[in-house]
Amino acid sequence: MDFKDVLKGNKRAIARAMSLIEDDDPQGLRILRALHKHTGKAHIVGVTGAPGVGKSTLVYRMAKALRKRGERVGIVAVDPSSPFTGGALLGDRIRMMGIATDPEVFIRSMGTRGCLGGLARKTYEVVKVLDAWGADTILVETVGTGQAEVDVVQAVQTCIVLLVSGLGDEVQTFKAGIMEIGDIFVVNKADRGGADRLVLEVKAMLELGQAHGKWEPPIIKTIATEDSGVEELIDGMKKHYGSAKETGILRRKCIERAMLDIEDIVRDRMMAGLLTPKKKFLMKVLSKAVAEKRMDPYEAAEKVLCK
Repeated sequence: MDFKDVLKGNKRAIARAMSLIEDDDPQGLRILRALHKHTGKAHIVGVTGAPGVGKSTLVYRMAKALRKRGERVGIVAVDPSSPFTGGALLGDRIRMMGIATDPEVFIRSMGTRGCLGGLARKTYEVVKVLDAWGADTILVETVGTGQAEVDVVQAVQTCIVLLVSGLGDEVQTFKAGIMEIGDIFVVNKADRGGADRLVLEVKAMLELGQAHGKWEPPIIKTIATEDSGVEELIDGMKKHYGSAKETGILRRKCIERAMLDIEDIVRDRMMAGLLTPKKKFLMKVLSKAVAEKRMDPYEAAEKVLCK
């Protein structure tokens, strides 16, 4: 397939390109390389939070609000993969049926395939395809995340952290990790009891941290099912994007992301060079000796590396 079909907005070509990239197909690599110079225009927004906070519903409502403003929208929704079959439910397209047929919206569901951190391994590459397609805003919805699953902050320019009162894990949420990555905090399902108290608690935690420089993360109450607070959230993320541009944070993050890309490619190629079919066979043979305690795993690894 030709990468120009992606630039022309051919949705079948976009989906095919993403599949090739996820499968590590050499053609997918060629497409990515060709698309690289056409990226860098989209506002990439991450939406993260614990399971049950309403991420999918909020992303759907945000996408509808952005379309009303005339924007082209890309959505990357990451779902957990089964540790047994490797499959994933990928139900976000069903939840977002109201916009799935919109020609100016592209939804891509991805399974984590065993990756930790809240994202799939090829999430950022898929984001690049949507960027080259011409998306104005790309919404990246993570799986239900915990304290340390914060990879999303490396893949996006604005990170929205969703919280909900009454889940019984508010104190856990405030521990180091996820509370440090938010550019905007959203207390969703704000019609629940305890929402105002949660807002005050988040505000107190942010005042203790003060790690965001000139940007003070706003705390926005939403009821996603009723569209309440969604427009305010859109305005907030646009304001953050403008601030990040003005202060140079956006350029710094772009350089940091490029560094991560290079590191990942170098690491993958080094591993591919090390784990040849011959060495994989040797590892299989040595694993029996390690399991039977005739050899320790360090000695086995040295044999593989020296072979």
